[in-house]
Amino acid sequence: MSTTCDLCGTVEDDPQRLLAWTVSFERGRRQDLCVTCARRHLRALEGKLDSEHW
Repeated sequence: MSTTCDLCGTVEDDPQRLLAWTVSFERGRRQDLCVTCARRHLRALEGKLDSEHW
């Protein structure tokens, strides 16, 4: 099963590499973020800002 990053569109199939991805929930919707996007938006994620503010 593959997972797609909701911000940049990166697709990952390797379950081991998916362990490093970030999952968040905004307004009841699941959002998957690749390692690169999660690192780029780390402060916003930790501050629990909605992605519209990034």
